[in-house]
Amino acid sequence: MSQNAIKLFRHPLSGHAHRVELMLSLLGLPSELVSVDLAKGAHKQPEFLAMNPFGLVPVIDDNGTVLSESNAILVYLAITYGEGRWLPSDAVGAAQVERWLSIAAGPMASGPGRARLITVFGAPYNAAEVIAQSRALLKVIETELQGRQFLIGQQPSIADIASYAYIAHAPEGNVSLADYPNIRAWLARIEALPRFVPMQRSAAGLQA
Repeated sequence: MSQNAIKLFRHPLSGHAHRVELMLSLLGLPSELVSVDLAKGAHKQPEFLAMNPFGLVPVIDDNGTVLSESNAILVYLAITYGEGRWLPSDAVGAAQVERWLSIAAGPMASGPGRARLITVFGAPYNAAEVIAQSRALLKVIETELQGRQFLIGQQPSIADIASYAYIAHAPEGNVSLADYPNIRAWLARIEALPRFVPMQRSAAGLQA
């Protein structure tokens, strides 16, 4: 167990950063949240770029171990502190988690993630296109969750943590969750986990 607080460099409205904040909390790890002022370009300054040359949050500093990219950080935290509970060690289980991490980095970010970027941050994406992509993705996830408590079975994994924020906050991007009861039940199960921490809500889209 880490002796000192793990520093998390983040933005409160970043779903990618929230993945890591949530994982740190679920693991009961002491952490220090360091806000990065994206509007003022703090993520493009030399001191931040020294930690992540891509200039993106989140970044963690675990007592000298500096890592970036949210899904990579989740893997690190699960292996280092998760005591085998958050990332399966068998080949099939690990591959199933990796599948969802890829979906979180791809269709989830380009669908619900971008839909929310339009309404919350004014990003210049095509709203009709990303909302359609979001609905197609949610339809698949709804089916995948049939008979399951979590994305890869009956226990939570980092697959769920990587996928939570952008789906939970999809209504902020005008993507309704009304037609997806399995997804809504899955979100509720994550929110019921001990030490769950929410991401800051935005009064945007269907949440306005």
